[in-house]
Amino acid sequence: MSYVEVPGAKVPIRMWADPTTVEDVAMQQLRNVATLPWIKGLAVMPDVHYGKGATVGSVIAMHGAVCPAAVGVDIGCGMSAVKTSLTANDLPGDLSRLRSKIEEAIPVGRGMHDDAVDPTRFHGFATAGWEDFWGRFEGVADAVKFRQQRAVRQMGTLGAGNHFWELCLDSDNSVWIMLHSGSRNIGKELADFHIGEAQKLPHNQGLVDRDLAVFIAETPQMAAYRNDLFWAQEYAKYNRAIMMALSQDVIRREFKKAKVTFGEVISCHHNYVAEERYDGMDLLVTRKGAIRAGSGDYGIIPGSMGTGSYIVKGLGNAASFNSASHGAGRKMSRNAAKRKFSTRDLEEQTRGVECRKDSGVVDEIPGAYKPIEKVIEQQRDLVEVVAKLKQVVCVKG
Repeated sequence: MSYVEVPGAKVPIRMWADPTTVEDVAMQQLRNVATLPWIKGLAVMPDVHYGKGATVGSVIAMHGAVCPAAVGVDIGCGMSAVKTSLTANDLPGDLSRLRSKIEEAIPVGRGMHDDAVDPTRFHGFATAGWEDFWGRFEGVADAVKFRQQRAVRQMGTLGAGNHFWELCLDSDNSVWIMLHSGSRNIGKELADFHIGEAQKLPHNQGLVDRDLAVFIAETPQMAAYRNDLFWAQEYAKYNRAIMMALSQDVIRREFKKAKVTFGEVISCHHNYVAEERYDGMDLLVTRKGAIRAGSGDYGIIPGSMGTGSYIVKGLGNAASFNSASHGAGRKMSRNAAKRKFSTRDLEEQTRGVECRKDSGVVDEIPGAYKPIEKVIEQQRDLVEVVAKLKQVVCVKG
């Protein structure tokens, strides 16, 4: 589908979703965003749903301003995936051992490594800039400095919620590794700090929603936020890269005879800010629950823990600010999912997948998410499908 345009106060709301199917609270969030004085465009992806602070699945383009709540508290959250030389025939009938080995190598939930992971131990890991990256921690907000050791030990960890690690098969029965995570606790604490700082500023006092407080260009507060934002986005990218390297180590050990090789890793943020130019104007484009889908850009659009996921290539649609959805998108809240579904439902909906099937992950049940096939269909003018994946192992925190 192409987009539907809904009137907004300062800019129209371009929606790659049927507005009548979007919750009222999410539509109100979008209308509120469209009132911001600095806004130059607003695009809404087919996985749109209500989010804390700002709508998930929204792409907000502003001139001279950025809204920290519109990035979200998991700065730099995103996906990585790589195709392996393994095929379905190489996999054992019982995948529980492989799942256990991954859980041993990659801490989940609130877990962290006992010691910092040394990236120089991984063959081919891009360590250029690693020391500079950690050196720049001295320049982030004083409010989070005491978290340095936690940040160091959480580097290369999965987290909880909708974060996951998966082993998948594509339609040719090739095996892929795919994972989803962000900037962990340090990203959350930086986000919370800066959202609080923005809400105190005088120019934000008359906004229709205090969650939409912004920083304005050429102010010390904006400079401080941009510094911390880009550092946290880099943390998230390194976090995924280290988990991918740890994963590849496990796969090599578990399939020694196969002498496994790996393709080029695809990686993309979906909660972040980028400096981009549209219609001759330099804009700050905030994607919360959206990936960049410029012409030829590879991206990853996952479903849920029991459905398919997609590797895609961007078509470069400027109307969406070169964006696409970040996943299927929730159709019900976590609490609603817990009320509606049982562990028996979870077992049924994840049949054939080696994964947790206990009450701790019922809120992540496939039935709580929109159908991924429909979400992909709604953005055929934004991306083309390169590969469809189906998980056989899913690790969650």
